[in-house]
Amino acid sequence: MFSNLSDKLDKAIHVLKGHGQITEINVAETLKEVRRALLDADVNYKIAKEFTARVKEKALGQNVLTTLNPGQLLVKIVKDELTELMGGETVGINLKGSPTVILMSGLQGSGKTTFSGKLANYLKTKKSKEVLLVGCDVYRPAAINQLKVVGEQIGVEVYAEEGNQNPVEISENAVKYAKANGKNVVIIDTAGRLAVDETMMTEISNIHKAVNPQETLFVVDSMTGQDAVNTAKAFNDVLNFEGVILTKLDGDTRGGAALSIKSVVDKPIKFIGTGEKMEAIDVFHPDRMAERILGMGDVVSLVERAQEQYDEEEARKIQKKIAKNQFGFDDFLKQIQQIKKMGNMKDLVGMIPGVGKAMKDIDIDDDAFKGIEAIIHSMTPLERSTPTEINASRKKRIAKGSGTSVQEVNQLMKQFDQMSKMMKMMQGGGGKKMMQMMKGMK
Repeated sequence: MFSNLSDKLDKAIHVLKGHGQITEINVAETLKEVRRALLDADVNYKIAKEFTARVKEKALGQNVLTTLNPGQLLVKIVKDELTELMGGETVGINLKGSPTVILMSGLQGSGKTTFSGKLANYLKTKKSKEVLLVGCDVYRPAAINQLKVVGEQIGVEVYAEEGNQNPVEISENAVKYAKANGKNVVIIDTAGRLAVDETMMTEISNIHKAVNPQETLFVVDSMTGQDAVNTAKAFNDVLNFEGVILTKLDGDTRGGAALSIKSVVDKPIKFIGTGEKMEAIDVFHPDRMAERILGMGDVVSLVERAQEQYDEEEARKIQKKIAKNQFGFDDFLKQIQQIKKMGNMKDLVGMIPGVGKAMKDIDIDDDAFKGIEAIIHSMTPLERSTPTEINASRKKRIAKGSGTSVQEVNQLMKQFDQMSKMMKMMQGGGGKKMMQMMKGMK
């Protein structure tokens, strides 16, 4: 996420991190490189220029040149300004209304239909809402079919009227259906076009007037950069939408849309899409995103994701098993499943301060645990519950059954043993021994 922008900003600020004498001249040179990095990320030239001017004004106003850590102070100023540029504060979704009506807008290919499903899943699982998805893209038959597939996948009902070519009528009927059937959120997926046109704008404006939504959200493909910002302005002039959704942030995005869109349309980014799975949706936090762009990680979001998967009862059972030396491969498999539910592996690694930058060129497959799972599934119930029973002949059978080698089975056994000992030490307070053991682990 924003790896190119992060690299360039890091190089630009590096000169002020204790290397050489700090002067007003090299502060200006550094900010010139910062502006160049923003322009390369497809940020609007005027916005990039104003951004660096504000940073310079604050830097000189806070006597950066005379501080002990000028580089660190400049990083803080840049982080604060990036936060403001992206909206300053987190803005939640408005769920007032009975039912709450959410109108999705955007160009074709921006990810509207998929994100409608992600938002429905988010509201269902995180906010305990009864959601109704509505298919109003009557021009692209595959769109309604796609919405039905998504709805079935997440267990959310989809409202569609086969043969009806009037999206305004469909949306009005859908709201009536929601009221009659106890649905408290209605998400209307509208038609997109390959470009902004008058017919499209008139249609979505008519739907807006008919259902009077509490939230009108503009879905934008973050990989389209400055074009996305211009499209957002065109939609906002007609709809006066409440917020922006950035999709495909897990792709090769330069960051221009995220950094420019708030300044141009003066509307907050409310959600971001970070992968293909239905769970790959995050509330947008400008301060956390600024920290990630500057390579500081995002520990808060990482902890929040972990807490969502945390089961207190299961944790107590695991603790008892560890205390009695009964922690087995079945328990290990459950831990892996919980980690996988937290989201895209490369995205998770990017949230750890310093680690994301160190591993930026390493491709972390979402199936990184596939080999481990195959080995565990090739074990018998006895072997999974009592790993000490696994001898040389059993290892050969497990390797053959999982399509791996005996060396890989041995490596997993060794790492599992080290992890079990480490968890036991954590319970017993053996901090120093645990640190020594961690040095020997991969």
